[in-house]
Amino acid sequence: MSKLVTIFGGSGFVGRYIARRMAKDGWRVRVAVRRPNEALFVRPYGVVGQVEPIFSNIRDDDSVRAAMLGADAVVNCVGLLAESGKNTFDSIQVDGAERVARIASELGIERMVHVSAIGADADGKSDYQRTKSLGEQAVRDHMPDAVILRPSIVFGPEDEFFNRFAGMTRFGPVLPVVGANTKFQPVYVDDVAKAAQMAVNGKAAPGIYELGGPEIQTFRELMHEMLDVIRRRRLVMNIPFPIASVMGAGFDLLNKISFGLIPGAITRDQVKNLRNDNVVSGRCKTLADLGITPTALETVLPEYLWRFRPSGQYSDIKKSAKNLRA
Repeated sequence: MSKLVTIFGGSGFVGRYIARRMAKDGWRVRVAVRRPNEALFVRPYGVVGQVEPIFSNIRDDDSVRAAMLGADAVVNCVGLLAESGKNTFDSIQVDGAERVARIASELGIERMVHVSAIGADADGKSDYQRTKSLGEQAVRDHMPDAVILRPSIVFGPEDEFFNRFAGMTRFGPVLPVVGANTKFQPVYVDDVAKAAQMAVNGKAAPGIYELGGPEIQTFRELMHEMLDVIRRRRLVMNIPFPIASVMGAGFDLLNKISFGLIPGAITRDQVKNLRNDNVVSGRCKTLADLGITPTALETVLPEYLWRFRPSGQYSDIKKSAKNLRA
């Protein structure tokens, strides 16, 4: 019988790419999510019955254990960018990660892959950094041979980074950003998935891998590259950190009094994160250690950001027509 992998958060942005790769490898895949009915799109990744979404809540022991029964490997892709209700940084990124690793150890599962993030730091000023680091440590305590992946900003068709800012360009001539000079090293989502695939298959040595793309650019430079792709002219305006912190506090309060119904544009914790560069440190293994050549941003962005161009799918046709008239 084919081997079985349980992927917590397997219908999310990164998780779905890992699920697709594992299915192509012949593995049976359990996609463990809180809303399996919203994850039915993963089924066609394999043959009938090969990829199945199941219910699991990473905050509950019994739920996590049921999702991993009989599994040969486990991948944890669950993480937060902002807290909401019971889904706090501590409950998901520390306790949740610890729960998956502890139960995986109890069940005798041999391999675990944990998706963390560049910038994980137990002494970090943001709760996001702190909890990512504590989650990693909890995983290593229970599964010392685990592979921990720390990607920089992840890009791809379903990303919440370039899609979000490209969408914002539709509403005015100014594109506001926080931390315009902060550096990032965007990594393609399928490169992250390939690293996880290698780890599940035992082709990656245990330890921490920092995953970054071939280029390091500032936030402002990334926005200008995006604007070139979507063929729009916008003023990229930097919001100073002190002002952004006040804005974040206001959005946090609004989110709290609305019981999470009104998500903020930015949180104070995210502002703290944006003060730090998000690039490979050189102190950990990288994609190169896995033999993976990182995919360039410029080769992928046009494939999914074309819809934000003024003429959408007809943009290239109109451009060609202008050249003919000239």
